[in-house]
Amino acid sequence: MIRTATPADVPVIHALVRELADYEKLLHEARATEEQLREALFGERPAVHAHIAVDDTTGEPVGFALWFLTFSTWRGVHGIYLEDLYVRPTARGAGHGKALLAELAAICVERGYQRLEWAVLNWNAPTIAFYDSLGARPQDEWTTYRLTDQPLTDLGRTTRKPRPE
Repeated sequence: MIRTATPADVPVIHALVRELADYEKLLHEARATEEQLREALFGERPAVHAHIAVDDTTGEPVGFALWFLTFSTWRGVHGIYLEDLYVRPTARGAGHGKALLAELAAICVERGYQRLEWAVLNWNAPTIAFYDSLGARPQDEWTTYRLTDQPLTDLGRTTRKPRPE
């Protein structure tokens, strides 16, 4: 079963984010707090959305998808960028990941969005095989770039002119 996340789900989303970061060997980079997630998902101006995969027999959350809207200037419509998709190892193979992606695809179809996009680590062969089995194809002619931490701060400080006080 897939359902839209509620504020009561923030602790489990936070735990799942940390589990995903650990799986990706990047737990040291997972700095988001429950309060930050609560504000992003349910604050005054939510910019992020989440769905929860629930085990049909136990009712326990076993996975999540966290996403936000994008916009294609070429197509002239929104799309969805899937920031995180994670299913606990004990629940894998039961269709939760596919159900989460199917839910996002249904939202795209219902709302006229024309893209559902995400990134996957190159070493994550099981996940890549799963995405391939759904008909997803890598965009290998594009390379993702990212600025964070000090390089982001340095660039932000050099490109803006001081504002008059």
